[in-house]
Amino acid sequence: MIDVNNITKSFGSLQVLKGIDLHIDKGEIVSIVGPSGAGKTTLLQIMGTLDRPDSGTVHIDSVDVTALSRKALSDFRNRRLGFVFQFHQLLPEFTAIENIMIPAFIAGTARSAAKQRAQELLQFMGLSDRGGHKPAELSGGEKQRVAVARALMNQPAVILADEPSGSLDTQNKQELHQLFFDLRDKYGQTFVIVTHDEQLATITDRTIHMRDGLLT
Repeated sequence: MIDVNNITKSFGSLQVLKGIDLHIDKGEIVSIVGPSGAGKTTLLQIMGTLDRPDSGTVHIDSVDVTALSRKALSDFRNRRLGFVFQFHQLLPEFTAIENIMIPAFIAGTARSAAKQRAQELLQFMGLSDRGGHKPAELSGGEKQRVAVARALMNQPAVILADEPSGSLDTQNKQELHQLFFDLRDKYGQTFVIVTHDEQLATITDRTIHMRDGLLT
């Protein structure tokens, strides 16, 4: 599903990634762990096409994303990738269901089809009665579930998550972690999760350790 080959990345004189090779299978839930400054988020951003490497290639679902034009890359990102961040990044002026529908609108999906898909996701998240609420009216756990639903809106092949449970309390963390496995079982997505949460790392299919820009 994901093949990272000899990826390097520097910011000025600081080399953050020093030749990363990594393969992730379809349907696998992988955690990436390591100390601050190890290069975890940079690697995730490159896999998510949010940044380009200095050298090397990234193939996702047999597509060399490092060779795509800016427009083709934007379209690939919208249709094939989903993102979950530590802070939900919901737009405060829109309701939960409207936030979930945004990726579909970007992709040109008809409003009726987008709404049907968003309602299905809300039901799966246990939030059927919260779709008309704005983010300020939702709990932290509910907001993060809405963010996960938004990431799933266009049925992406891969979900990339950066500290997704970092801002949640213990109960909501456990519920979110279980949700990732439930989603994999239902929708078949591949998950790549950068985390400092040891509990999450221990239950993923595989844990990848990074230090000083290298896999250890």
